[in-house]
Amino acid sequence: MAEIIDGKKISQQIKDELREIVAKYKERGTQICLAVIQVGCDPASCVYVGNKKKACEYIGIKSLSFEQKEDMTEEDLLGLIDKLNKDDTVHGILVQLPLPKHMNENHIIKAIDPKKDVDGFHPQSVGATSIGQKGFVSCTPAGVIELLKRSNIEIEGKECVVLGRSNIVGKPMARLLLQENGTVTICHSKTKNLKEITKRADILVAAIGKPKFITDEYVKKGAVVIDVGIHRDENNKLCGDVDFNLVEPIASYITPVPGGVGPMTIAMLMKNCVQAIE
Repeated sequence: MAEIIDGKKISQQIKDELREIVAKYKERGTQICLAVIQVGCDPASCVYVGNKKKACEYIGIKSLSFEQKEDMTEEDLLGLIDKLNKDDTVHGILVQLPLPKHMNENHIIKAIDPKKDVDGFHPQSVGATSIGQKGFVSCTPAGVIELLKRSNIEIEGKECVVLGRSNIVGKPMARLLLQENGTVTICHSKTKNLKEITKRADILVAAIGKPKFITDEYVKKGAVVIDVGIHRDENNKLCGDVDFNLVEPIASYITPVPGGVGPMTIAMLMKNCVQAIE
């Protein structure tokens, strides 16, 4: 039976640590501020934005909310970002994705000042961190590394397999594991002999966007399994990319869905906000 990695508990530890840091900034007269822009009312985005606001409130970060109508023009959104870029009282800017189809996400991400890009999506952030220089790291992959480290799971020298090659999770996840001296393989929809590759993994990170795709047939006995996916199953219950009931008996550690990687994403966003002022 696997040990459950409690993302809620670990994310709370991080938020408590950040709360102390933010309080010290306040004592010196500095209020850290995050601006969140949401265009339209995608239900999942509304939940995420609500959770981000709660985390800001708990830690002591000021949260500015810009809830825009779905028919907002790209030009108007770029204008709002430019205004926030120039505002010295705003330290982090986050544009909630996905955006409406009439907007070009790449244009919007590139418009954010890299020094305020707390999501870690700007090409400058990605480029800097990929060569070991300072920059914001994507929150979900950064959260996975924290989960592993705070659970005393050794990454160095381990065979790590990442399922998925998205710019938001898969690619930065592989890069961060590599920086921790893991031996990394990235798998994707065109990978052949997938089960053979995943069965080699000491640490398996599933971020492929297919509910319950990873069964016990894909997992080596004693592997650490990190589930980044979030879906609704046939009974409308939350589930991940991993079939938890089949994999949990053979893994050494596993993250649940919900309560695993999800809370860490927001904790690391808060950490990036504090890093923005530093």
